[in-house]
Amino acid sequence: MFTGIVQDIGKVESAAKRGGNLILRIHSDKLSPQLQVGSSVSINGACQTVTEIHKNSIVVEAISETLEKTNLGDLKTGSNVNLELPLTPQSLLDGHLVQGHIDCTGKISKITPLSGSTIFAINYLDKFDRYLIIKGSVAVDGISLTVINTASGMFEIAIIPHTLKNTILADKKVGDVVNLEFDMIAKYIEKQTSPGKKELTMDFLKEHGFS
Repeated sequence: MFTGIVQDIGKVESAAKRGGNLILRIHSDKLSPQLQVGSSVSINGACQTVTEIHKNSIVVEAISETLEKTNLGDLKTGSNVNLELPLTPQSLLDGHLVQGHIDCTGKISKITPLSGSTIFAINYLDKFDRYLIIKGSVAVDGISLTVINTASGMFEIAIIPHTLKNTILADKKVGDVVNLEFDMIAKYIEKQTSPGKKELTMDFLKEHGFS
């Protein structure tokens, strides 16, 4: 589990195919010393398992399913990636609950620089429209962001200068592909309110840990 608060920008040292998988070696002076073989790490929002540790770098193996559903297959030597360590009981939940399970990829359709912020418009599969609301949360390449506008198959986010500077969004251009993970709570609510499911009431929410 993650929070969508990027902790470092890593750099891909190598990207090599092994069968249908992709072996990524990623440099991070800040986070590599905190990881070990078997640890989980979020790479552009996709939860991956560390398979090797080297001096100031880690190795992960992205399987074919991950490559099909994310933008990790587009990475090459020199690519920058967003990195985040897993949430701990002592961590502050500054973003929102992010599983590291990518729902789909989206494509940046417009970037609009404004005074004090930059607006990104992202197109995606409209079957996921039901998980997005204005002022709701979405993870874009592993970054916890707030939706400011929605339309069928499109949403907009406003990026402050700090986020632009400390994530790979500064590298993005129109047409680039980004990983999207939609709000986990929205998915649970949908499941519980689907036809044939128990009615969503205050008693039901309290029974399942919400207050």
